[in-house]
Amino acid sequence: MRAPDMFGSLVAAGITAMVGIQVIINIAVVTSSMPATGMPLPFFSYGGTALFIMFCEMGVLLNISRAGRKT
Repeated sequence: MRAPDMFGSLVAAGITAMVGIQVIINIAVVTSSMPATGMPLPFFSYGGTALFIMFCEMGVLLNISRAGRKT
C-alpha cells in the first residue's frame, strides 16, 4: 500500500503471497487437513538457502515500505 509505484506494489504483493501460501500449507499440515509436503517452515528451516531467501524477501519488503514513506 505504501509502494511508490505499481512495480513495487506488485513485488510486495507477490512476496506476501509466497509467504502467506507457505503459512497456509503449514497450518493445514499441522491440523492434518492435508498430507505433509516437506515444505520448510517460514523463517525456520533445516537448510540455509530457504532461510536466506526468506530474509532477502523481507529485506525487499522493508525497502519498498521505507521508500513509500518518503513520498
